[in-house]
Amino acid sequence: MPGPSTAPRDPDWWKSAVVYQIYPRSFQDSDGDGIGDLRGIIERLGHLGELGVDVVWLSPIYPSPQADNGYDISDYEDVDPMFGSLADLHELIEGLHARGMKLVMDLVVNHTSDEHPWFRESRSSRDNPKRDWYWWRDPRPGHEPGTPGAEPSNWEASFSGPAWTFDEATGQYYLHLFSPAQPDLNWENPEVRAAVHAMMERWIERGVDGFRMDVINMISKDVAADGSLPDVPVSGGSALGDPSPHTVNGPRIHEFLHEMHERVLAGRRLLTVAEAPGATVTDARLYTDPARREVDMVFTFEHVNLDIAPGGSKWDLAPLRLTDLKANLSAWQEGLAEAGWNSLYWNNHDQPRIVSRWGSEGRHRVESAKSLATVLHLMRGTPYVYQGEEVGMTNAHFTEVGQYRDIESVNWAAEALERGVPEEMVVRSLAVKSRDNARTPFHWDASPQAGFTTGTPWLAVNPNHDTINAEAARRDPGSVFHDYRRLIELRHGLDVVVHGDYRLLLPDDEQVFAYVRAADGARLLVVANLSDEEAVVDLGPDGALLDGDLLLTTHPDAERGSGPEVRLAPWESRVHLTDAG
Repeated sequence: MPGPSTAPRDPDWWKSAVVYQIYPRSFQDSDGDGIGDLRGIIERLGHLGELGVDVVWLSPIYPSPQADNGYDISDYEDVDPMFGSLADLHELIEGLHARGMKLVMDLVVNHTSDEHPWFRESRSSRDNPKRDWYWWRDPRPGHEPGTPGAEPSNWEASFSGPAWTFDEATGQYYLHLFSPAQPDLNWENPEVRAAVHAMMERWIERGVDGFRMDVINMISKDVAADGSLPDVPVSGGSALGDPSPHTVNGPRIHEFLHEMHERVLAGRRLLTVAEAPGATVTDARLYTDPARREVDMVFTFEHVNLDIAPGGSKWDLAPLRLTDLKANLSAWQEGLAEAGWNSLYWNNHDQPRIVSRWGSEGRHRVESAKSLATVLHLMRGTPYVYQGEEVGMTNAHFTEVGQYRDIESVNWAAEALERGVPEEMVVRSLAVKSRDNARTPFHWDASPQAGFTTGTPWLAVNPNHDTINAEAARRDPGSVFHDYRRLIELRHGLDVVVHGDYRLLLPDDEQVFAYVRAADGARLLVVANLSDEEAVVDLGPDGALLDGDLLLTTHPDAERGSGPEVRLAPWESRVHLTDAG
């Protein structure tokens, strides 16, 4: 059994690290069953080594009924046979450690699967010792149990429908903020917390180097003294409302995370990142201030919600204003400058592909992918690369509702069609925002099924894999892949990228994202035209930084000119370094 990585570790080693997320079922299939697996990942470690990443974050590989693609876990201590075995996982950990990389596992402990032994015991009777490990409540007084309106509170689940499911065997409802197959654990019960801590300890003993904590800021619910969970306002004629005021950043969340840190994480120099939907900059300062001893960083959702129509859901589309994006990312840069730390991401398994979402995937796909990466990676924080992002993979562009597999997408589409939303509008929203856009198989080469599998893939391969793939990208020195590799090298090599101050330039410009990083006399200028049109901007006194060394550019043959005015082609970006000397 592999032990923890023996590489020297600075206490804050993750500040200069780059994390690569693998979605196992879509990365590489080694046995032809159409589903990616651990042996497939082992086969592709050379790709990660060439890219230069420091950490691999592995989405869930635990046993699961797969109601939510593995985020419904039925056994925290093993590997699902579809992905391989514990022996395969140990070999993967050893292979990563031998290459100087670390492994971060997904920690999904807001909820379990309804097939987890804990829940099976809990639902078996009202007096079972594990009954209080989950949220069980009586039907609403005066209502027929199991009928609409009899739920203990009027909360809506994230995956549609009520957040309560009636269990006829015991005559009570159980809470699930997501699918009915994902009952929420009751973190008010210290036995639950102790069981989670013990499980984490065992994974650390196996050599795991950290945890990405799934919706961890939902583990504390706003429960009243009598045990009730309050109703929430509703609108638009719906009987159900958003429970997040009572389930997000709850009253005991900092207590629970501090306890976890002290009992499991302290002194081990692991990487911990909390997925924290609804967290503000103020919340993030509390979660990530080292003096509070909770987690190293959080995933914010604010920037990826900027293209939602006012008052709407994620499916209600609105154009992104660059000024809004700059203001938001800059607020997080400035808000965590003194205490705390940022995570930096465009993509993950829950977000559509950035080059399709906010880039220009047609004529300017390569340049827009590069420039979006440049703007993100050179900020202060730990960057996350989602598989396929480094070769500029695009959205799936499915044309029919039936092509989708994601539970969130399928449930929403069914509800929208039932409400009378035109099918073409449903298909358009799915094509832009569905999580399946990120989950299509990785493009390794131009062969059938993109080199992902010799069988039939669980989700259709994007037809554009014949031109967008890792093999072609590695051969092309001007590819997106090599820009990502260079950005990672800059983070590893320049202190100003890791620790420098951040100052936004041109806050009101709707085409150009520009900022300066500064540390110990070194100044790094990042200037990027994030539009399909040529841009001309005046950088004022900061234009002198254009005379610094040109470290990276999308347009190496473009005329540099001399500041303060700079002319940028569509999706052109430049990175200049002016040294202290």
